[in-house]
Amino acid sequence: MQIEFSSTSKNHLRKWTRFADAKYRREYGFFLAEGVKVVEELFKSDWQLEAILVLPEKISYWEKLIASAKDQSSVYHLTRSEWKKLSQDKEPEGIIAIVKQKEQPSLSALIKSSAGNMIILHEINNPGNLGALMRSALWFGFTHIILSANSADYTNPKAVRASMGSLFQLTVVSGVDLITVLPQINKTHYLVGSDVRNGVPPHPLPKKAALL
Repeated sequence: MQIEFSSTSKNHLRKWTRFADAKYRREYGFFLAEGVKVVEELFKSDWQLEAILVLPEKISYWEKLIASAKDQSSVYHLTRSEWKKLSQDKEPEGIIAIVKQKEQPSLSALIKSSAGNMIILHEINNPGNLGALMRSALWFGFTHIILSANSADYTNPKAVRASMGSLFQLTVVSGVDLITVLPQINKTHYLVGSDVRNGVPPHPLPKKAALL
């Protein structure tokens, strides 16, 4: 496959580097998704791809992946020094996607209509830990994540990288006041929470469960 590269300008690079900051992710409505597995999961999803950034010397990692993309977005090649301004990896795989953020769904509608299980996360401040929790949630069959206020941004590059692309297969609602929302969830889901003092085994769970 012959890949046609678009030119990378200083303005492009300046804009992309700003996506490390939550303020600019909100302002522009885009975030970075780095790594072969992450981008592969992105391609399988309905998230909108804005552009693909590649490191030419790592072509063996990403060439076939780009060829499989349904959405033929612009592909920009970066130098090693440019790449270091964006990458989270010490040993990069040489591919980063610029992804358009989705509009956050209505939480009340999600609670009422959701047929799947959800996991409720309270003040997860570390983006790497948040990404790992997203990955585990998908593995164990959860389809929705409710993320409390004062938590890390799930579009933080470290969170996206640690999720290994699981983010793109989940519905995430962030900035939630759990004091207000938990009573609503308890009406429609079997609510399970941890308790260090007393507790009962949660298994088997009904189909509509919410794990706190």
